[in-house]
Amino acid sequence: MTGTIIENLSGRKLAVLMTFLLLCQITCFLIGGLVAPTPANANSILGTVCQDTSTVKNDTTKWFYNRGRGSCKSINLEDLHQDISEADIVFAFQMPIPRDSNTLDYSRWQQNLIGVLQFEIKYHSQMEVKPRSVVTIDARLAYQNKGDPEDEWKLYTQSIEKRHLDCYIHNDEYLYNCSAIPLFELGSLYHDFYLLNVRLPVDTPDMNTNIGHLQDLWLTVIHQNGGFTMVWVSLKTVFFPCIIAILVWFWRRIHMLQRKPVLLEKMLLCLGLALCLLNMPLEYLTLHFDLPFMLLLGDIRQGVFYAMLFSFWLIFAGEHMLIQDISAQSSLKQYWRHLSAVAMGCISLFIFDMCERGVQLRNPFYSIWVTDIGTNLALTFIILAGISTGVYFLFLCYMVWQVFKNISNKRQTLPTMCSVRRLHYEGIIYRFKFLMLATLLCAALTVIGFILGQVAEGQWKWDENIEIEYTSAFFTGVYGMWNIYIFALLVLYAPSHKRWAVTENTSDTQNLSEEIEFNGIPSETSSEISSLTSYIRKVNID
Repeated sequence: MTGTIIENLSGRKLAVLMTFLLLCQITCFLIGGLVAPTPANANSILGTVCQDTSTVKNDTTKWFYNRGRGSCKSINLEDLHQDISEADIVFAFQMPIPRDSNTLDYSRWQQNLIGVLQFEIKYHSQMEVKPRSVVTIDARLAYQNKGDPEDEWKLYTQSIEKRHLDCYIHNDEYLYNCSAIPLFELGSLYHDFYLLNVRLPVDTPDMNTNIGHLQDLWLTVIHQNGGFTMVWVSLKTVFFPCIIAILVWFWRRIHMLQRKPVLLEKMLLCLGLALCLLNMPLEYLTLHFDLPFMLLLGDIRQGVFYAMLFSFWLIFAGEHMLIQDISAQSSLKQYWRHLSAVAMGCISLFIFDMCERGVQLRNPFYSIWVTDIGTNLALTFIILAGISTGVYFLFLCYMVWQVFKNISNKRQTLPTMCSVRRLHYEGIIYRFKFLMLATLLCAALTVIGFILGQVAEGQWKWDENIEIEYTSAFFTGVYGMWNIYIFALLVLYAPSHKRWAVTENTSDTQNLSEEIEFNGIPSETSSEISSLTSYIRKVNID
């Protein structure tokens, strides 16, 4: 009978392959730890208080900035000796800020930009901040590129948004401690410079009247580091053609057999295709085109990969648990309970992502976190996603334990076999157990990465102060682990070019099995992917 490469590959060749893959995994961790900078960077910008003396306050051609020709004069809200109304005050944020007297500009490698407002409110006994105050923000975002006149800014987007402001103060403090307010999120950094003008209008008697005495306004901008993006895209550029090549090789060997592909082989193909979709270095397009949907597209690609990876692990363990009728061929219908749970989780996250980043394609100032219902809904999705992935991992551990228990029960029949056949199956079982333990390790790191990713993405958008250091080494290490793990599966579970001709005669000389090599793939009529699955599904061993 024929089997897979993991069953028929010699120990020396298998050791060389595993050593090579292990070195690749270590390299991925070292690249993230030694070469790549931190994944993201945050800068705080103090808003420049400008006075608008024009009669038309919403003129989109009038911009206020603090650097360059035509910049406004900064005024101090504490030292006002003249009557200036709230409608005349504009907070200007020019991005990025200079460093060491050098003018900096954004790079398209930095991918995205998130803006979070921080109110600095002075305590005054006659102007106390009420709990859950509603702040109305008139925000306008403009851009400028290198070579443009210093006084020429082009409108990017504008919106009037309402945010909830939570502030508290102790008796011995001078300023209120206020929660951060998410303001905008750009899916691409196509332009060199950005300018944000913020007004706090008082068009109605109750608008912005309960926010106390505002002293300063800060803007925290978060963007992906360009150096990390270069390392990340470089890894994608290397892995993308490698996975495509091994996928073509794997499917070619499957079609050389005289049988239809079994379920596990189909799942390996789908998993490889999902990884190719994730590896596709579409980030190169953002260097030449303004693609604000790249964040949403990236979430969709990663969601498809997670769905296929989690589904594959369930089926991979299930195929060795005898959960289906041993006389019937495996199919997806037998795993509908397992797969429906994975599909439900992925669909829920997709709906949540469309409600956030889908709407931001039209209005970058929109955020699902600005309302109590939206915040509770978002936190519920994140918490449920974390709990679900944790429960999934525990269930996967249970399935793997069941697989090991099933194989151990079947292993009791090995002493009744001839020595060569017994050694053959013992080697297969040892290799399979090692692969299952590697699967559990990959699943554990994937679940940890998924949970940390969800928390790290939302830590700027809720009130809790959660410090998470999502290091570059973990990013590149887990990403490399996915590629190396799936690469190993495609290689080791491809049909072997070797054949074990095993006889069951009673003669001692005829009991010896011999490994015969063929130039091509031999004819195959069995519906099993490997001799291991055939072995553990046998009702009786002669």
